[in-house]
Amino acid sequence: MLTKRIIACLDVDDGRVVKGVRFADLREAGDPAELAKAHSASGADEIVLLDISASHQRRTTLLDTVRRAAKELFIPFTVGGGIRTLDEAAAVFASGADKISINSAALSDPTLITKIAERFGSQAVVLAIDAKRQNGSWTAFTHGGRVSSNRDALEWALEAESRGAGEILLTSMDRDGTATGFDCELTLAIADRLNIPVIASGGAGGAAHFAEVFERGKADAALAASIFHYGLSSLEDLKQYLSNKGIAVRWPC
Repeated sequence: MLTKRIIACLDVDDGRVVKGVRFADLREAGDPAELAKAHSASGADEIVLLDISASHQRRTTLLDTVRRAAKELFIPFTVGGGIRTLDEAAAVFASGADKISINSAALSDPTLITKIAERFGSQAVVLAIDAKRQNGSWTAFTHGGRVSSNRDALEWALEAESRGAGEILLTSMDRDGTATGFDCELTLAIADRLNIPVIASGGAGGAAHFAEVFERGKADAALAASIFHYGLSSLEDLKQYLSNKGIAVRWPC
C-alpha cells in the first residue's frame, strides 16, 4: 500500500512566512529556515516553500531564503513562486530545491513544463493549481490568486500531465486558511482523472480533515500551513490518528 504524505507549507512574503484566509489578510508566522527545520523534526514528509508575491511583483524567487531553508532539511524540498524560465528553475535547483513548483508562468507558456521536465525529470516538476469554484466548476487562478486564467482547472491539470508534470499541487482558494476541511469534491474530480499524484491543499483544520481527503478525495498527499505554524496540531499525533484509521503513513515521525 502506498503511504500518504503529510506536507508542511511555508508561504513566504518578503522573506517571512505568512498565512492568511482565502489568499488575503496575511499575518506573519516566522522565519522560513527555522520553521522548515521545526516541521522536518516534527515529522513532515516534505516541505513546500512558496514565494507568494514573486509573480505578482514580477520578480524571481528569493534564492537566499531558499538556500537558508535547504540547509536545514534532509527531506524533499519543493520551491515555487516567480519561476518563469528554465534558467530560473535551474537557479532554484542549484540553491537546494529537490522539486520546483510552477503556476502563473506555466499557464502563460505551457511548454515551460516540458522544458523543465526534459532537463530535470518529471519527478522534479510540480504544477500548482489555485482553483476557485465558479459556475459549477473550478477555474485556475494565477499571480497568487489575484488573476483568473479563464482555464478550467481539470482541463489544465490534464494538459499539464501530458506535458510532463510529475505532480499537481491543488489548492482550493475557497477553503484556504478557513480550517473547515479540504475540498474533497475538487480533489476527487482531478485525482480520479490523472495518473500522477495530487497534493490536496487549502482548508486543513484537524486530523479528521486529512483522513477525509485521503479516503474521499483520493489525494496522494495533503499539505497544510496554519495548523502546523501556530501549534494547532502535532504531526506525530496526526500520523498516529491516520494510522489508527488504517491509512498508511510514513514512520518514524
